[in-house]
This record gives sequence, structure tokens and C-alpha cells, in this order.
Amino acid sequence: MQAFITTNFWDLLGFVLCVAALALYQLYLGWRTRRDPASSALHGMHAARTAWVEVIMRERRDILSVQTLRNSTMTASFMASTAVLLIIGVLTLTAQADKLSGTWLMLNVLGHESASMWLLKLLFMLLDLLFAFFSFSLAMRLYHHMGYLLNVGPDCELACTRPANVAAEFNRAAIFYRHGMRAYFYIVPLLFWLFGTLWMVGATVLLIYFLYRLDKAPRRDTDLMG
Repeated sequence: MQAFITTNFWDLLGFVLCVAALALYQLYLGWRTRRDPASSALHGMHAARTAWVEVIMRERRDILSVQTLRNSTMTASFMASTAVLLIIGVLTLTAQADKLSGTWLMLNVLGHESASMWLLKLLFMLLDLLFAFFSFSLAMRLYHHMGYLLNVGPDCELACTRPANVAAEFNRAAIFYRHGMRAYFYIVPLLFWLFGTLWMVGATVLLIYFLYRLDKAPRRDTDLMG
């Protein structure tokens, strides 16, 4: 183990720093949302989905609800299927580690690394994609349940069919979808990690800037243009 750490010190250090940077950003995002909910795009979408559910159930817009849920389910299904294809691609790369590791590391200015480290990088990519697959699958499951919850009659006395509870279930599905998309975003630094540690660090910095712009609620037209 000590020899592995010594040989791949820069790769491991870069990975720890990138994970810490992303974790700190998530902590900052949570603090900013609690301090000013209106600044968060996520908080705004939660409120919009809650209002949508209340209107759908009050005015009985069954066709609109079916069309919206169909679009959400199809999108989550497509993203889950894409995750499976990417998982197969990563597994294919693991079988060719000896042939590809040297080629991919030609841009690594910090030196060569062991084949076991390259396999570890692919393992992290595989775990990230598996997390994305399960997140999108759970979003599909909840969107499927929403079709029943939204279309119950007003005389139903079940607690789970109240508009507030239905909206909470809808937002829960959206959170799983968001986790899946985050996992897709996180695959970018992991992919650049295959080329070298500095590439991963640079990709992480750009990703954090992108997430900052994405998570910030637009308050004027200029905010929508980046």
C-alpha cells in the first residue's frame, strides 16, 4: 500500500483536493440557500412544482398532467439508458488497461503512473455512473407513482393524495433526477483524470464555475446569458 501511494502520490493528492473542492461548494450552496432561498434555482423549481401540482389537482387538468409526466419519465429513462451504455464502455476500457494507459498518459506532465492506478480511476468512473443509473431509475419510479397520485378524486381521504404530499413526492423525484445529472457532471473531471492530474484539477475548477452559474436563480435577463 505504501508503495502504491508513493508511486501515485500526485494522482491521489489531486483527487482528494478535487473532491474537497466539490464538497466545499456543496456546503456553500446549502448555506447560501438557507440564507437566501430566492438565490437558489433549486428552491425556485421546488416552489414551481408545488404550485403546478396544486393547480393540476384543483382544476383537474388530467391531460396536462399525463403529458408532463410522460416527458419527465421519458427523459429519466433516456438518461438511465445512457448511463448503462457508458458503464459498458468503462468496463470495456478496464479490459484494455495495459494497452491504453500509456497512450492516454502522454499528456501527463507529472510523470507516469502504475496500471493499478489507472484501473482505480476507471473504478471511480464506474461507481459514479452506477450512482447516476440508480438516481434516474428512482426518478422514473416516482414519476410513475405520480400518475396515480395526481389523478385521484377529490373525495379521497388518504393522506398521501393531499396536494402538499403529492407535491413533496414530485419534488423528491426531481431531486433524484438532479442527483443523476450531478453524477453526469462529475464524470467530466474523472474523465480528464485519465489524461493526468492537472487536467482533472482544471476540469474541476471549470465545473465548479459552471455549477455556480447553474445553481444561481436568474433575476434578470442578463443572468440567463451566463
